[in-house]
Formats: sequence, C-alpha cells, structure tokens
Amino acid sequence: MALTRRYLREKALQTLYAFELTGDPIDQVKQQQLEELDKKDDRKFCDDLIKFTVDNDEKYETIIKETVDNWDMERIALIDAIIIKMCLTEFFHFEDIPPKVSINESIDIAKDFSTRNSGKFVNGVLDAILERLQKEKRINKKGKGLIGGRKHAVT
Repeated sequence: MALTRRYLREKALQTLYAFELTGDPIDQVKQQQLEELDKKDDRKFCDDLIKFTVDNDEKYETIIKETVDNWDMERIALIDAIIIKMCLTEFFHFEDIPPKVSINESIDIAKDFSTRNSGKFVNGVLDAILERLQKEKRINKKGKGLIGGRKHAVT
C-alpha cells in the first residue's frame, strides 16, 4: 500500500531537519531517515522533495526574505523555514500539485511539528509568496493547479 503524501512530506521534513542539525551529507541522512520507504513512487516523491529543497535553498531563502522583510531568517523557527521551503519546492517542481493543497499541507504540518503560532505564520508567508509568484507568472501549474488570490482558512 502506498503511503499518504502527508506522511511522505513529514518524512521529508524530518530528513531535512536532521540534515540541518547534523551537517551530515544529505545522502547519509536520507539513508537513515527513509529506509522504510520501499515503494518506488513513495521514495521518488520524498527524494524529489528533499533534493529540490536542498538544491534551491538559497533561492528560497531570498524569496522568504523578500516576503518577510522585517524578519531575520534567524528569527524564523528552523522547522517553519524548512516547511516553507518544501512548499516552495512543490510550487516550482511539482506541477501536478495545486498550490492550495501545498499550502494547506504545510499549515497542518507546521501545526503538528512546530510552535502554537506556526500554522498562522506559515499560512501568511506562503499566501504572500504565492500571490507574488502568481503576479510575476513564476509558477507553472497544469490543470487545476492555479488558484485565485483567496486566503486559506487556518483552523
């Protein structure tokens, strides 16, 4: 049975967090964190999410800094920064996942893995980023991937 995308996103988050904390090579961290993923599609989704997030770290830091211009990246919780970067990876590299889905998943994961206010913070940052990226026509989504500029409910 294939694992849920939520579970795979959580595994990617745990892997990226361990990578940041240990400084070990990403392949070594992935080997430890993802050994249970035996389905090819599950492993590919997780591998791609991690790879594109690591490969585009500087680009994503710039996008986040431009959006939260009154905050230092150091003031943003590491978990929140990783969650936002993973969502940006989905915006740019997973054209079959609608941005609204990526944002809602990010909010829920932030609520489960980070601070009490992280869901609202992640929601606000990602909504602002999505709005700007859509205006700049920097997101290429297929089918129902593009959404309007509506805010996403935080529960």
